[in-house]
Amino acid sequence: MSVLIFAELADGSIRKNSQEAIFYGAKVASQTGGSATVLAIGEASEAELAKAGNFGATQVLYVKKEENIMAYAKILTEVVKSTGSTVVVAARSALSDAVLARAAGALKAGFAGNVTALPDTSAGFTVTRSIFSGKAFAQTTITSDIRLLAIKKNVIDVTAGSDTAPVETLSIDTSAEDGSAKILSVEKATGAVSLPEADIVVSGGRGMKGPEHWQPLLDLAEALGAATACSKPVSDLDWRPHHEHVGQTGVKVAPNLYIACGISGAIQHLAGVNSSKVIVVINKDPEAPFFKAADYGIVGDVFEVLPKLTAAVKAL
Repeated sequence: MSVLIFAELADGSIRKNSQEAIFYGAKVASQTGGSATVLAIGEASEAELAKAGNFGATQVLYVKKEENIMAYAKILTEVVKSTGSTVVVAARSALSDAVLARAAGALKAGFAGNVTALPDTSAGFTVTRSIFSGKAFAQTTITSDIRLLAIKKNVIDVTAGSDTAPVETLSIDTSAEDGSAKILSVEKATGAVSLPEADIVVSGGRGMKGPEHWQPLLDLAEALGAATACSKPVSDLDWRPHHEHVGQTGVKVAPNLYIACGISGAIQHLAGVNSSKVIVVINKDPEAPFFKAADYGIVGDVFEVLPKLTAAVKAL
């Protein structure tokens, strides 16, 4: 069973969540006796692309192109056909959701998102999916000849090796796939760490009392090398920029560590963070609902706790 992994590139390298997708795809290929080929679109050096071999890829197909979603979908569709791939894997993201959905339509393929485990191929092709904002799991059987899978972040334990993969540059004509919309400019969110990619997130709520009191949280985030986030009421009040809003209606994150400072823990916020591996809650209210979802809880004033945590981190 030939597996094709759609890998996203950022700042000249393979994104962390795509590294997880490559590792997952290589495992699928291994259990079915097939090969694991990576498709990368964008800007990256051959040396960086070859690192896909660290995660189990046997080959990298590279298209030096970065245009609209229709072009991405066209490239993916053509490569699936030319390689004879029967399984396509990507990390779940805004880009991959749009690209895989279009490719699925063109290929008449089944598409499953939020996949959390390797497929069961003992009697068909069945995957486990996270549904209802992580509150339940669904067993989904895909009966089409080609299956497209979007892997949920942080559900695969990646073991990186030292192998490299050969890189082949492709040229695919997408001139007829310009679509009716074009990207005129891209304004990246400011900050040292991208929120969707972050391994550690430090987040604040109304318990921070105002934008002028945010410095202790920023100091901890800097000490940890973490991204900063906030609850919806905070972004609604313009205390913090809206791209930092995490929750059901904001950015959904799945870091290794999520530290919630002065956030009560409404169900809408939990829906966006409950995939975090470890949740630490700091709140002076011992009855705050967030404590029920926490792995560790600190009952105390954030303005007393945060500087002590920052000092402890710096001491390490």
